[in-house]
Amino acid sequence: MIPDLVALVGATLFAGAALYITLVEHPARMGLEDGPLLAQWQPSYKRALPIQASLAILGGAAGCLAWYVHREWQWLAGSLFLLANWPFTMLVIMPTNKRLMAMQPQHAGPESRDLLRRWANLHGVRSALGSAASLLFVWAFFVTR
Repeated sequence: MIPDLVALVGATLFAGAALYITLVEHPARMGLEDGPLLAQWQPSYKRALPIQASLAILGGAAGCLAWYVHREWQWLAGSLFLLANWPFTMLVIMPTNKRLMAMQPQHAGPESRDLLRRWANLHGVRSALGSAASLLFVWAFFVTR
């Protein structure tokens, strides 16, 4: 039962953080001028990265363990959705992140704003993956009770 709870809590914390960024934080920061917008995004990204990465790994690994114990497909599917955040981030989002991190806020302008719009759309995928994992884990949690 411990892996079940760790998977469920890890996925819901990941999804909650991702949804907060997607639905609240990033839209609010997009109202800033270009320089402050970039200046706010850069440290926010640095702080969120280890938290979200850890939650994805912890929840995904615990979900795999729960699948091994219970043999319910929802645990495995949820784990795959949650762990998919890693390759998606590294292969799809990271090039945009690196470009944004390399920019100086005093040189921000239309290019940085466009990249941050793109980043928001890409981050929305992370929110969807985390939400799908959470829903699958809730389903699995009730199926295995």
